[in-house]
Amino acid sequence: MAEKHDVVIIGAGAAGMMCAIEAGKRGRRVLVLDHAKAPGEKIRISGGGRCNFTNIHAGPKNFLSENPHFCKSALARYRPQDFVALIERHGITWHEKTLGQLFCDHSAKDIIRMLLAEMQEAGVVLRLATAISAVEKLASAFRVTTDDGPVEAASLVVASGGKSIPKMGATGFAYRVAEQFGLPIVETRPALVPLTLDPAQLEKIGQLAGVAADAEARSGKAAFREAVLLTHRGLSGPAILQISSYWREGAEIVLRLMPDIDLASILKGMRRTNGRQAAHTALADILPRRLAQFFTDEAKLAGRMLADLSDKAIDALSASIQNWTLKPAGSEGYRTAEVTLGGVDTRALDSRTMQARDVPGLYFIGECVDVTGWLGGYNFQWAWASGFAAGQEV
Repeated sequence: MAEKHDVVIIGAGAAGMMCAIEAGKRGRRVLVLDHAKAPGEKIRISGGGRCNFTNIHAGPKNFLSENPHFCKSALARYRPQDFVALIERHGITWHEKTLGQLFCDHSAKDIIRMLLAEMQEAGVVLRLATAISAVEKLASAFRVTTDDGPVEAASLVVASGGKSIPKMGATGFAYRVAEQFGLPIVETRPALVPLTLDPAQLEKIGQLAGVAADAEARSGKAAFREAVLLTHRGLSGPAILQISSYWREGAEIVLRLMPDIDLASILKGMRRTNGRQAAHTALADILPRRLAQFFTDEAKLAGRMLADLSDKAIDALSASIQNWTLKPAGSEGYRTAEVTLGGVDTRALDSRTMQARDVPGLYFIGECVDVTGWLGGYNFQWAWASGFAAGQEV
């Protein structure tokens, strides 16, 4: 005999817990299932343990999808201010960092405790460490077969995330369920992920591992301005993670280091005032020392004084720094990707409710949907908003 509920939610992450809370508030009998031993594991590790829980600037322009309009309804109905109001009701203090990113003052675990408390108050049943072996559609319900026995519900919400960070338990479960019920999948790939360089490039810039610099990273028409970090594998840092969602294999990345300055004009001014200083010494006043040495060595200017450099030489040196072109070999993959790009095709979902258009009672929310945010709290806002939207309907 199957255990009966009104709603079964697969996935105790940000989206799944938000959906459970909202459905429970409406008097629905809700069961949340997860194969993990603890809820909200991605919440726990996010933001260096302080959870970058939203971004005050979150809007449709901050998300990638084959249908950029799909996210508008959910984002409009549940805004960053709504989540801030929720955490403040629970006494969680927070602060804003750069670019509208909001973090907990103390610990990401505060967010998890809040969500669990809200679920308990709403009468939600949470069942962890539970393996699911099958999902099927009956005449008037969905049946989910677990290692604790079958459960049935009129509404089934898939909130099991994407493929990113498999060591946290991420799998392609959501995509398999979608395909089982005939929903198309937009090709998935790692996003918000460090990029790798081939051995020849690494040999050339390996000495720079650990160096960070302010930069604008560009790939095609997309550009992001934040820090770039050079690593023993290739390129990382916020600007690289951002641009990785737009980069494709075979394409180049252009880095404009120190993007706010006219480097050539500054070096020419230094040549006039102190022409006897070495080029790499002058450059080290502007760039990290190892980067300054690298670029002067590459330009074959090692040991040369500024006074010895022509305008043409300074222009060429400056261009190499502010138009530094690299061709990544690939990315570090799902192992370190913060999110998954692509997913359940939004054309198959109702943007207001997250319900599958052709399978009444079946919903997909959160990361498994083809809606991917920028770095900086946007993906959590999508989780809260899509979970909220489905929770009003299930």
